[in-house]
Formats: sequence, C-alpha cells, structure tokens
Amino acid sequence: MKSLIVDEKYDKKNISRILLDSFSGLTLNDVYKALRKKDIKVNGKRVHDNVSIYTGDCIEIYIIDEILYKKSNNIEIIYEDDMILIANKPSGIEVTGNNGLTDLLKETNSLNTLFPCHRLDRNTSGLILFAKNEEALSILLEKFKNEEIEKHYVCHIYGIPKMKKQTLVAYLFKDSKKSLVYISDVPKKGYRKIMTSYKIIKNFADNTSILDVQLHTGRTHQIRAHLAHIGYPIIGDGKYGNNDINKKFHKKTQELCSYKMKFSFKTDASILNYLNNKEIEIEKNF
Repeated sequence: MKSLIVDEKYDKKNISRILLDSFSGLTLNDVYKALRKKDIKVNGKRVHDNVSIYTGDCIEIYIIDEILYKKSNNIEIIYEDDMILIANKPSGIEVTGNNGLTDLLKETNSLNTLFPCHRLDRNTSGLILFAKNEEALSILLEKFKNEEIEKHYVCHIYGIPKMKKQTLVAYLFKDSKKSLVYISDVPKKGYRKIMTSYKIIKNFADNTSILDVQLHTGRTHQIRAHLAHIGYPIIGDGKYGNNDINKKFHKKTQELCSYKMKFSFKTDASILNYLNNKEIEIEKNF
C-alpha cells in the first residue's frame, strides 16, 4: 500500500491527476481499473469514481509496485516528420543506453536511425528532440549551441524567490567520478560559465513556487544544482535538494519537466528551415 497527502496544487483536481503524476508506471486505464475494484481510498473510505480531491486529503493506493513503477514502451510522440521526432520522455528512463528512450523509440516505430540532440536526467520528464539523419543532427546541434532553439522547463521549488524573474550567472564544475556538479559564484579553474533564467508562474501558501526556467547553457544537472545553490531546491531532488523537504511533500524524484521547445532560427537551417518559429508545448506537470 502507498499513501499520499494531497498538496495545494492538486486542490479540487480529479484523483487521476495526482496518481498519474506520482507513479511513473500508471496509465489512465490502470487508475480506472483500480477505482472499479475499489483499490483506492480517500480519507479511509473506498472510492470508485474519479472524484475531486482537496488539500490535505489522504489517498491510499492498493496497487502492486509492478504496475505503479512499470516501464512502458508506449512513449508519447508529440511531433514527427521525415527529419525529426519529438517525444515526451517519462520520468525514470535514460535517453540513451540499453532499454533507453532512443532504443524504445527505434524499436516501437521501426526506425533504423535516430539521434538524440540533447539529454534529460533519468528522473526529469518532458520533451526530447531527435534527428532522423546525420545532416539534420548536425544542423540541430549547431542551433542548440547558438541558442536558436529555446528549451523551457517547469519545476516545483521550495521557497518563493524575491524577484519574479531573473537571469542567473554562475560557474559549474562537473565531478564525473561522483556524478555531481558544484556551483561557484566566481570563476574558478575547471569551472564553466552557466546562465539560467527563471520567472515565477505561481506561488503557494506552503512556501513553494512553480517556475518557468530557460537554459542559456546546457550543462549537466544545471537547473537542479543552480536553483539549489541560490536556496530554492527542486522538490523531490535527492541529489541537490533537501531530504527533509522531500519527505514532507512525499516526493522521491525531482519535480522538473521540459515542457516547451521553440525553434527561433537566426541563420539558415538548410533542410530544416521549415521549422523556424515552430513551437512545441506539452501540459505542465505541476
């Protein structure tokens, strides 16, 4: 049995919303099946409909871990044409490697070649851009380098920043052996400059905020480490966050999602010019 306490952000939402957000393996069909079997309780009472929930409600879920955390090959494709593919990566899966997102997409969509143009951490969800050939890959990598493709993230942080929007500049060092990065406010040997912009989308009474974050440099763990460095850790982040805060909100993975991508070409993009000014967005998870 798993239990959840409903945060303010889910107040008056359907119970399916919090369950799908909280358990990576669940599908909407799984939720409805559990409701029909009365395997879900709210405040100690079994429910059989997709009822509304309220801040402070206690939800008990009697669904086995194999279903709650199962890996699915049904990856959502947000956009596809002859040159590119954009997929919605679920939390809990790597972009590359054995049984990673790239392999799953190639297998389920009968693709011989597929090249990821950037990365997301295992437990970060959201949009991943793939090239279907090496020419498209070369162009897209150059566009990312020149900041001609905007990537926006949404995250749930602990704390309420004093400034509604800000561009942060710092320096990051990557320790590959420890799989950690370190942030400095001043230049140091081995540290690389990073730039991270944010704007507040919403504040909550529980001293948390939802931010829209845009990367101007794409370093390992940049958003997670940079926000933690300025005192606003992402809720659920076990590496750069605060374990007491994560326990308080019952979160085991970072509440961070890559939700929007915009192609803003300033120079010729050859076979990909048709993408200029195209914007892809998925529903914010938080």
